Amino acid sequence: MTLPLSDLPAQNTERPHPDRRAPLVVIDLQTDMFSGATQPPLHDADGLLARAHAAIAWARRDGRPIAFIRHDGPPDDALAPEAPGWPIWPALGQAADEPTFSKNELDAFSNPAFAAWVAEQGAASVILLGAQTDYCVGATTRAGLALGLAVTVVGDAHSTWDSETEAAAAIIARHNAEFLDKGAAVITTARLTQSQDRR
Repeated sequence: MTLPLSDLPAQNTERPHPDRRAPLVVIDLQTDMFSGATQPPLHDADGLLARAHAAIAWARRDGRPIAFIRHDGPPDDALAPEAPGWPIWPALGQAADEPTFSKNELDAFSNPAFAAWVAEQGAASVILLGAQTDYCVGATTRAGLALGLAVTVVGDAHSTWDSETEAAAAIIARHNAEFLDKGAAVITTARLTQSQDRR
């Protein structure tokens, strides 16, 4: 069943994060996703950027570690290393001390260096946002759960494109419901960024 984010069960969307050290992980928000140079920008790209900014600012205020994931595409792909669309989107304002981990599979945990970095934070949980909903965000969510981590997905801060059969907004809503079904928490950016004040 597909649920709009506003209708997700309160017990899943409002529960506190299991660990204050949980890092924020920004998945594949790369230049090609926003620039329009080789394909249209992600669904609601401006809104996604604004909500990602808010989540990143919250994590910095809260003293949480932040990591950026960058997909390395094959040669001649828009996300091929050193291609114009490959870098993390500069408008995100990644800080010099916020690491980037590359991957060439859907799951960010497929990079052992990223998995080790998460373990080094001493946290039992991660907070995820980014792209694409139905590929790398979904795969990383499932992998985190399989590793025994408590995974929180920022449900209005991940995006994708329309498929041939389904609008992007419907894909996002469907995956948010699936993330809940698999045991992840799904939270809005607004509720996430207010959580500091409630502790």
